[in-house]
Amino acid sequence: MNRTYTLAELADAVGGTLRGGGSTTIVGVGDVSEAGPDRATWVSRPEYARRLAASRAGAVLVPRDFGPTPMPAILCENVDRSVARLLQAFAEPIPRPDRGVHRSAVVHPSAKIATDAAIGPHVVIEADARIGAATALHAGVFVGRGTSIGDDCVLWPNVVVREGCMVGNRVMLHPNVVIGADGLGFYFDQGRHNKVPHTGGVILGDDVEIGACSCVDRAKFGYTTIGNGTKIDNLVQIAHNCRIGEHCMFVALAGVGGSTRVGDYCVFAGQAGAIDNLTIGRGARLAAGLAVATSDIPEGMTVSGWPAQEHRKELRERAWIRRLPTLAEQVKDLRARLERLEKATDHRE
Repeated sequence: MNRTYTLAELADAVGGTLRGGGSTTIVGVGDVSEAGPDRATWVSRPEYARRLAASRAGAVLVPRDFGPTPMPAILCENVDRSVARLLQAFAEPIPRPDRGVHRSAVVHPSAKIATDAAIGPHVVIEADARIGAATALHAGVFVGRGTSIGDDCVLWPNVVVREGCMVGNRVMLHPNVVIGADGLGFYFDQGRHNKVPHTGGVILGDDVEIGACSCVDRAKFGYTTIGNGTKIDNLVQIAHNCRIGEHCMFVALAGVGGSTRVGDYCVFAGQAGAIDNLTIGRGARLAAGLAVATSDIPEGMTVSGWPAQEHRKELRERAWIRRLPTLAEQVKDLRARLERLEKATDHRE
């Protein structure tokens, strides 16, 4: 479905103030270097202003204090928020199964499904499960015995939510997410690894979103918990009995070891991790790459490196490491000079 807006209409839609060209027609969104005259783009920082000089875009979203632009501008209090609204204005409706239960779905008679839920083909819902109002389960989703899925949730194809788990409202689980698999719990005895039963479950708070192929393991006892509003990227591992706070962010390939506590508003950048039984303080940030926490991290601290340490200290150490070849040459030169001095000096006792 094609959508067309005048710039004046678009400014209202994104919550911005128009500067020039109110009657210009916009039919889509494009990158600043690729957008044509009928597309809107955005620039969020003044240092990127030079990119606009060569742009053919019909309009640009910029911060309110942004300088002159070669095309009409929509001035925004929060560019990120306005860009999200811009994309939403042109977005196609998200596909979802038809309301009701598909004829190929397998639903236990004791399961409770809201009348306006949408249950897609080949979904399996086991005994005593509950599916909330306006929730959509796409093809191949599995919901285990006694598991509760809240209202307005979307579970994309092949999501697995095993038995005894609780999923809050407005949760989105992308394809192949697994909630409630057993954690890596074994003890070594008599020459072999012996399994430790995982008898607990998982609780996902409201407004949680989990990216494709990520896993949140069930607890050995009690619950592994993910707080309200936390966002988890693709290929992330949250181990058994972790307690993750509210509004955290986990970027791709991040991982958290068993029973670690992560405070509210923490960020694990790509490939960052924490070993088991740690406490990560509220607002802490783990830098991308091989930032691995092997000890507790205080509230609000940014860390990097392996093992993770305060970021500025890590940067200073990296700078010294880069200087090692030069320092080695200087040491070699000093040694040669010292040897020459020693040969030129009479050292008789």
